[in-house]
Amino acid sequence: MSALAREPDVAVIGGGLVGAAIAWGLARLGERVAVLDEGDVAYRASRGNFALVWVQSKGLGMPPYAAWTKRSSDDWAALADELRGETGLDVAFRRPGGLHLCLSEAELAARQGFLMRLHNQPDMVPYRHEMLDRRALETMLPEIGPEVAGASYCPLDGHCNSLRLLRALHAGLQRRGAAYLADHMVERIVPRPGGGFRLITRGGELGAGKLVLAAGNGNPGLARMVGLDVPVRPQRGQVIATERAAPFLHHPITTIRQTDEGSVLIGDSVEEAGFDDAVGLGVVSTMADRAVRMLPRLGRLNVVRSWAALRVMTRDGFPIYDQSATCPGAFVATCHSGVTLAANHALVLPAMLRAPALPPELAPFSAKRFDVPAAA
Repeated sequence: MSALAREPDVAVIGGGLVGAAIAWGLARLGERVAVLDEGDVAYRASRGNFALVWVQSKGLGMPPYAAWTKRSSDDWAALADELRGETGLDVAFRRPGGLHLCLSEAELAARQGFLMRLHNQPDMVPYRHEMLDRRALETMLPEIGPEVAGASYCPLDGHCNSLRLLRALHAGLQRRGAAYLADHMVERIVPRPGGGFRLITRGGELGAGKLVLAAGNGNPGLARMVGLDVPVRPQRGQVIATERAAPFLHHPITTIRQTDEGSVLIGDSVEEAGFDDAVGLGVVSTMADRAVRMLPRLGRLNVVRSWAALRVMTRDGFPIYDQSATCPGAFVATCHSGVTLAANHALVLPAMLRAPALPPELAPFSAKRFDVPAAA
């Protein structure tokens, strides 16, 4: 193990999209970084991500999350350009604007009501969005099915190749001299009396001046070791992938998108199944049926595979960014929008983590928001 790996400035626990983005951003600022990863056996949400960079519908109940999301979307092109210049990898980021399709007038009315409540919140960040009736939608998607009543549209929405994003971040880490330690699942974190931490892993022991927990559904156990509470749970989502087709879907839809390689991904499930990441044929069948009702062309494409992955969900669905009061230098970052928020995690959050304390703008994301007394 190199000297850097034995005693980095910052140890980032977790090598998925959240951890890799933060680690790359810290290395970009000159920090000596080591990423401690469980390896390919991990429940890695990054492998199953639908890869939307999504703004519309984010933030009902927490306007700062809407602003944080928009900020990341606005910076995504800069992140993609920098990664391509550094690694030669094109993460295929596109921002053509996204659609949420509604299969009935009732769905359309419900969607409009939801967006009105979202944007009528005090301190809600303003951005363009609009409701489209069927005729307006047909100018953007001429092949919609007869049941589609309309859609919501936001020009800030886009998508990318999330697997290539993960590869680019790891390639960038290597180029910037960071240490990536696979098979180093952290089993114990011991605060050192003089500052910093001792980390006991399956691959050996090392020390670090600072610590960032970015281990997704593994964060709760790690957080307790440094005096933090991180209430997250796994939430299963399933995805269908079709054979490749000539480009026809130029705007990503909430549940359907065509990748840069031509295949179509369909993802439209939310399941509370614990750590079970098995594919369920009943759910997949329902997803496929709804997708074909939206875009009948999809019924002519062969399905080549399907998979399930586990989202990282907090109690309210919003991210947690926090620091330990009892173990200075220990931080946590967890969310279920690792792709959308990748630009923030790579370009904004690292500078905040270098400071003695997190800035006030991250205060709404502290897990302290869950410390409310139970109703009598």
